[in-house]
Amino acid sequence: MRKLTTLMIAAMIAVTGSAAAFATEYTKGTVKKIDMKAGKVTIIHEELTNLDMPAMTMVFRTADPAMLEKIKEGDAIEFVADRVKGKLTVVELK
Repeated sequence: MRKLTTLMIAAMIAVTGSAAAFATEYTKGTVKKIDMKAGKVTIIHEELTNLDMPAMTMVFRTADPAMLEKIKEGDAIEFVADRVKGKLTVVELK
């Protein structure tokens, strides 16, 4: 019984540790342009470390078109971008 408890605790620590390794990292940016019809947003952003990209201005798709309704040109935002089906996509926004 003691071995089982020890194994369960070790497994919980391993899962917690790996979850921390995948913590979401938000990037700061400024909305330059919104294209509602195409479902895209142009963002002047800081370095995207998860994508190994320097700071620049880029066009992104959005994972959910409703994201575009929450922002306007000139807004300072924090976002998470990733490759979705090979396309650079904003997957989280705050």
